[in-house]
Amino acid sequence: MIDSNSFMVFSGTATKYLAERICQSLGCPLGKLVMTKFSDGEFAVSYEQSIRGRDIFLVQSTFPNSDNLMELLLMIDAAKRASAKSINAVIPYFGWARQDRKDKPRVSIGAKLVADLLSVAGVDRVITMDLHADQIQGFFDVPVDHLYASGVILPYLKSLKLEDMVIASPDVGGSKRANTYAKYLGCPLVLCNKTRARANVVESMQIIGDVCGKNVVIVDDMVDTAGTITKAADIMKAAGAKSVRACASHCVMSGPASDRVQESALEEIVFTDSIPYTKRCDKVKQLSVADMFADTIQRVVENKSISDQYIV
Repeated sequence: MIDSNSFMVFSGTATKYLAERICQSLGCPLGKLVMTKFSDGEFAVSYEQSIRGRDIFLVQSTFPNSDNLMELLLMIDAAKRASAKSINAVIPYFGWARQDRKDKPRVSIGAKLVADLLSVAGVDRVITMDLHADQIQGFFDVPVDHLYASGVILPYLKSLKLEDMVIASPDVGGSKRANTYAKYLGCPLVLCNKTRARANVVESMQIIGDVCGKNVVIVDDMVDTAGTITKAADIMKAAGAKSVRACASHCVMSGPASDRVQESALEEIVFTDSIPYTKRCDKVKQLSVADMFADTIQRVVENKSISDQYIV
């Protein structure tokens, strides 16, 4: 068993539900932390127990709004000033990751900025899952343990025992991820070629491959407004697909996403619990990544390899 006296786990406000599951898996209590809020919206962080000389793991996804990121930065700063031995940011969903390059003139690279903010605050290690682009790991000057949701999603897909399964990517950019799933499951790959009118708005889409009479599973890293994935599902169903499902790592599901999924041809859409989902949609299913993150924390504490986490 892991020595729970050598490390402590704390959580920000938005990801406490996941931190509690991680602690349950580790067999340790969740650390005591108080978030004091002022009437103007400002807030302050304080640890309610000594963390001197301990390895600290701070669980917080940085999905919007920006308060979640600011909470994490304050937790890191407070831990540094309280003489923690090491500060490890556990970020199941790394927000701002879509801003990973200059795709047009005079824009920011938000993912690099957030990486710099975390480093300046004093983080020693980042543990995250399914970054929007793998190369974002290079934005950090500290070690990054990059986990993959495939560790929980692929076993679920295998348990469905679908005949004539086809893996699909909703866009060309996600073809590498979809190809990895297809190879592991031993089934064909289908691509969707889409063009955008603007951010979050799909103008047109074409299917590259055969879906007639197939059980299609669309694979993506996140679903935001669900415009792309529901459009792909409807087109595939119209092209003769027997059934269409979707799976994605991060359940952003903003704006009209839940209604779109409910009204679409999708039979179900599977996410991890890296982001809390509070809206009601009968087609949404969430798989927990708590055990995966707990195992990674244990391996980090014991200085063991985490490569066994990767099934693909």
